[in-house]
Amino acid sequence: MRMIVIAVGHRMPIWVQSGFEEYARRLPREARLELIEVRPAPRSRAVSVERALALEESRIEAVAPAGCQRVVLDERGVEVTSAGLARKLEAWLGAGRDLALVIGGADGLTDRLRRSADLSLALSRMTLPHGLARILLAEQLYRAISIMHNHPYHRE
Repeated sequence: MRMIVIAVGHRMPIWVQSGFEEYARRLPREARLELIEVRPAPRSRAVSVERALALEESRIEAVAPAGCQRVVLDERGVEVTSAGLARKLEAWLGAGRDLALVIGGADGLTDRLRRSADLSLALSRMTLPHGLARILLAEQLYRAISIMHNHPYHRE
């Protein structure tokens, strides 16, 4: 199974790349983590927010693996504990389907994309910078795998 973070945004600062890669490299082969960056739609007076979101949605759809389990990150989504995420991840791994975790751009995601997801997940009720959300998500996935394998990284 592949876990793929699909994130709108590119050219992140080096600390974002380093943080994400740090947790991605710690994961075992059977739960490898990939990052696919989707170029954000240009923002201008000539392009409405709705049009920009629709363009980003089409770019996300183009890179999401066919038949994958899809989780969108949204501040209005379901909040889970690290142990709860581990249980969900264990079920997803057991299903054998690729897992796409989608982080939207500056204006979020389209309603259609959120409704079509298998799960809408909140990392926090606070709005997070997108680069920080990438690192936090990678860390929580690593933590979830650690919980599943009784690794001492996670302490309750």
